[in-house]
Amino acid sequence: MKSSYRVMAGGLLAAALCLVQPAQAAPYEKLVLAGPTAAVSFPLIHMVESGALAGWADQVEFRHWKNPDQLRVLLAKQQVDFSATPVNLPAIMANRGLPVRLLNVSVWGLLWFISSDPAIQSVADLAGQPLLTTFQRDLPALLLERLLVAEGLTGDKAPQLRYARDAQDATALMLTGEAPNLLLPEPSVSLLLARNAQQGKQTIHRVQSLEDAWHQAFPQQPDLPQAGIMVNSHRADDEALSQAVAQAYTDATVWCKAQPAQCAREVHRHLDFLPLAAIEASIQVTRLDSRDASAVRPALEALYELILANNPEAVGGQLPAPGFYGP
Repeated sequence: MKSSYRVMAGGLLAAALCLVQPAQAAPYEKLVLAGPTAAVSFPLIHMVESGALAGWADQVEFRHWKNPDQLRVLLAKQQVDFSATPVNLPAIMANRGLPVRLLNVSVWGLLWFISSDPAIQSVADLAGQPLLTTFQRDLPALLLERLLVAEGLTGDKAPQLRYARDAQDATALMLTGEAPNLLLPEPSVSLLLARNAQQGKQTIHRVQSLEDAWHQAFPQQPDLPQAGIMVNSHRADDEALSQAVAQAYTDATVWCKAQPAQCAREVHRHLDFLPLAAIEASIQVTRLDSRDASAVRPALEALYELILANNPEAVGGQLPAPGFYGP
């Protein structure tokens, strides 16, 4: 009987020791997720807020970048581990020999033509008209250039392009009546419409999304992959981590689309200069649909081929190798 008690006591002691043993340490001390002022960043913010990567890092934070040039610096200095990105930027880096990968494509529609002229109802109506945009380089500018050519808006029919410093500057110019037509991304569009409704000075309307116009101009390429999540070179060898981030992002995307009000509150805690209503409206109108880059490789390569034919440097001069398409 005493031996039975000893066995039982020993088992209880072992169990107690197991309970007080420290939990297994996370593989990383810190992971930094980065993104711009756009809906592509909203699932990243939810991943931070919900602790989706708690098993992978002791600390996970979101870092806001303002333009692709700033992102390039952050990536070069390895100050971010995963980032939202226009789909051409990681292609450039990969073709320069850096082992970055594009994990997914999640944004298929976020650019809008906006006008205060009721006669402007489609891109075709912009022939010879002034058009203000913030994009002078990078992917949106390339897409706009290809779209205008496909629509025959060249030469005398070309819109009179003018470039604003940033979305805030473009918004101010339209609200003061100095810019009748804009090309802007979400959530800047929703913010502009909300501010205009408060002022009540003029009627501003969404003319057409660039993506809808693209579908009509390029029926052979109905999907337009624009932005997704990339893994930086110093984390690219951890495929299990990349897969975990990609899955967490997909889950967060589904949640944000299903819970736009709650998602907006989380985003506002990190991007507090955006009003809640504008964030929620942006979630509702942006085509957020996270798909593995490997699964949408044909759509990506179709876009890269189009860019290669006209601006080869904008994708690094060639198609990325098969291993580029993650996760």
